[in-house]
Amino acid sequence: MSGVAWRRRWRVPEKYRTKGTARPEGGGRSAGGDAPAPIRQWPLLLVLATTLVGLVVTLADFRIGLLIVGGALLTGAVLRAWLPAVGMLAVRSRFTDVVTYAVLGTAVVLLTLMAEPRPWLEVPFLSDILRFSVD
Repeated sequence: MSGVAWRRRWRVPEKYRTKGTARPEGGGRSAGGDAPAPIRQWPLLLVLATTLVGLVVTLADFRIGLLIVGGALLTGAVLRAWLPAVGMLAVRSRFTDVVTYAVLGTAVVLLTLMAEPRPWLEVPFLSDILRFSVD
């Protein structure tokens, strides 16, 4: 069977094909098209670079490193909320992106603060729940 015939056989019928997908709002370039690619995508690169720094710092001190990673996600939420165009940092609608980045960043920060040994943040009702569940 030739390669062309195989492709025709497995094609999606016309009525099921995606037509006219739009970019997420704010998904345009952060700088003009004549600027180099890193400049056009600076919000995404800032979040990724901060995350990478946090992961490297995690090798020395896991709490500080993970706080940096959580801060990078929270920075992504702030950039997505306030900037009109954030390039590839925009994945879905502005609201969905902001909520996702903020919830994940907050979760990382809170879980890092509560990590054992010697947590920096103690939540009393969680200790009570654990005590009652172990008995």
